[in-house]
Amino acid sequence: MTTTFQLHERLQLDCISIGRFDLCHILMMNDSQFPWFILVPEKAGIREIYQLSKAERHTLAEESSYLAENLAILYKADKMNIAAIGNLVPQLHIHHIVRYQTDKAWPAPIWGKFAAIPYTRLQILDDTARVKAQLKL
Repeated sequence: MTTTFQLHERLQLDCISIGRFDLCHILMMNDSQFPWFILVPEKAGIREIYQLSKAERHTLAEESSYLAENLAILYKADKMNIAAIGNLVPQLHIHHIVRYQTDKAWPAPIWGKFAAIPYTRLQILDDTARVKAQLKL
């Protein structure tokens, strides 16, 4: 019996859906302190990158690079932090966080440093529209 892909409950609660690439679902973390996006390969039961097929790993790398480059351009990033940690959410997901030398966590990682400050409805509409336009979604 094959299982179908389902986005992890924690990602559903913490994120806003932006759209899809060929392999990955694109999410925006609902934390207005940092432009923070997540790619989730839409493959059931995958916890690690090596569990993807060779072709899927290549697609993931291409989608991640495309996302990172476009976020860096759109948000004028000083640095892009990209990580697949998965300690709280075992489903494979790749964080893409725009960083600035002036952000409140710099130069440390942002993980667990600050409570999330959710976007307002207007910010969600504005940010998602800008990101979708930049990514040509």
